[in-house]
Amino acid sequence: MSENHETVAPAPGATRLNLVSDCGDCFGLCCVALAYTASADFAIDKPAGRPCPNLTGEFSCGIHRDLRAKGFQGCTVYDCFGAGQKVSQHTFKGRDWRTAPKSAAAMFEVFPVMRQLHELLWYVTEALALPKARPVHAELRTALRETEAFTELAPDELRDLDVAAHRDRVNRLLLKASELTRAEFKGKKGKDRRGADLMGARLKGADLRGANLRGALVIAADLRGADLRVADLIGADFRDALLDGADLTDAFFLTQAQLNAAKGDRATRIPSTLLRPAHWTAR
Repeated sequence: MSENHETVAPAPGATRLNLVSDCGDCFGLCCVALAYTASADFAIDKPAGRPCPNLTGEFSCGIHRDLRAKGFQGCTVYDCFGAGQKVSQHTFKGRDWRTAPKSAAAMFEVFPVMRQLHELLWYVTEALALPKARPVHAELRTALRETEAFTELAPDELRDLDVAAHRDRVNRLLLKASELTRAEFKGKKGKDRRGADLMGARLKGADLRGANLRGALVIAADLRGADLRVADLIGADFRDALLDGADLTDAFFLTQAQLNAAKGDRATRIPSTLLRPAHWTAR
């Protein structure tokens, strides 16, 4: 998936933390370490640890400009939050898995761990930019420092890190930040959609301001013209969701990957920290 995803704009503070993918400094780790299955998102099966046949000798994508047309839509959606270059250039000090094959297995094991840590850094950074979440900012800053420290660990330490436990602790803080930010909407009908199955739901023009859509399945839902301001969208699956004319201006914990997976248009309003996906402009 090297050089293949939509351009990612940094969240506040993300550039400082190097949370923006830079495929030029990565050894194509997402194209090798990860597995994918032939589906609407990928044209072929590929097991973990095997290089994608489209990966070039220079660690770039040979079909970068035609990924969607050739059935690799999933590649255009994926985002490592800068974990690829961190593992390539820092954890393994610029030694790539081709010239140092003995490091390959460890590098491929460490990459998904680093990706989770960088994703957490992205969310914590965004939570620190939420004014109403100020009561938990001190705890969030501590979580940020702890997570940054984990990204500096040696390969064997990263591999053995209980990232799930750390993620759970950080997520509790993110939930507090969310509740503080959405406090004025608490208790209002239809605002708690956490983990809801909204696949194909008809939500055109729906008032979802301040809604909790954490982990919701919004696949192929009709959200045209919906109001999603101040909604918590962490982990919501927006694949093929229709966002034409929707307002996500102040939605938070929304990532570029989620937007890339959806279908929007020029009238869709998005947070200033994200970019309008290239494929939206053709609609």
